[in-house]
Amino acid sequence: MKINKVAESRFGAVDYKTLPFGSLFTDHMVVADYKDGKWSTPEIVPYGPMTMYPSSSVLHYGQALFEGMKAYKDNEGNAFLFRPDQNIKRFNRSCERLAIPQMDEQAFLSALDHLIALERQWIPDEEGSSLYIRPFVFATEPAIKANPALEYRFCIICAPVASYFADAIAVKIEEKFSRAAPGGFGYAKAAGNYAGQFYPTELAKAEGYQQVVWTDAQTHSYLEEAGTMNIFVRFNDTLVTSPVSDTILDGITRKSMIALCKDLGIKVEERAIAVHELLEGFENGNLIELFGAGTAAVVSEIKSFGYRGINYELDAAEDAFGAVLKKALTDIQRNRAEDPHEWRYQIKANV
Repeated sequence: MKINKVAESRFGAVDYKTLPFGSLFTDHMVVADYKDGKWSTPEIVPYGPMTMYPSSSVLHYGQALFEGMKAYKDNEGNAFLFRPDQNIKRFNRSCERLAIPQMDEQAFLSALDHLIALERQWIPDEEGSSLYIRPFVFATEPAIKANPALEYRFCIICAPVASYFADAIAVKIEEKFSRAAPGGFGYAKAAGNYAGQFYPTELAKAEGYQQVVWTDAQTHSYLEEAGTMNIFVRFNDTLVTSPVSDTILDGITRKSMIALCKDLGIKVEERAIAVHELLEGFENGNLIELFGAGTAAVVSEIKSFGYRGINYELDAAEDAFGAVLKKALTDIQRNRAEDPHEWRYQIKANV
């Protein structure tokens, strides 16, 4: 792989005790361009601004998508990714839905391997911190015809980050706005999916909540996702999560937690969760805990939820399943536990 290294790293100027989430980036990035019907070989170049035309198709028709991943280090300084094959496959499913040319899986993985090997020193050692990895692709063709673009740019950038949510969060169950509808592209990591969430989330924040719990678009009767995370609900000794569909993202953290539940003997169900079931569980004491699960937060405990002007406060659960699953997952990610499912990918490139 062609690598153009920076003359001087910015790493020494980083204060890892005050890491923001997603606004400090490492020295290098991966770039590849699609033109004349094929992708160029990915290259590593210094992180920096890119030039594009005002007529670039992405600015007019929104052909853009991304993935979210993390790199971790163990006590010996070895670097690992977590299930990168799943991120790559989901990236390509998103590409297919947005009519964007798919990436070769091996070229994608090799680019990740070389980039993380080069930026290894940027992976934080602190518990709860990691190197967040953002692969993305967008249409660059300078044309405003309403068709799939003929040119694209693929990039991977990295950001050392602390925990996304440091504390338990309050959420509002949404009944007016929708994140996704059947037949749409809610299952894809399309940039527009997230842009559409900002306004309802800002309204919820003005009411004292940190996130919105999205419900189904037709009736607003069933839980779908918690902000940018998959949602898990514990009723008594059973953990329940909404099944994936064309409106719900197939979260890698979600599917890993389902597998870990089976390993740990925790009862888990994938089924529709009605809002009235949540309310009844709160009233009769069967609702024990709520949490969101995703790459950025891993597990985010939900301390309360709002619905139709009423706020429902949850007591902290003893032996919380969310905490148990978070520890089991992060222990695998950081090479502190056995990896029976072979989810860890060790960075091997020599750069």
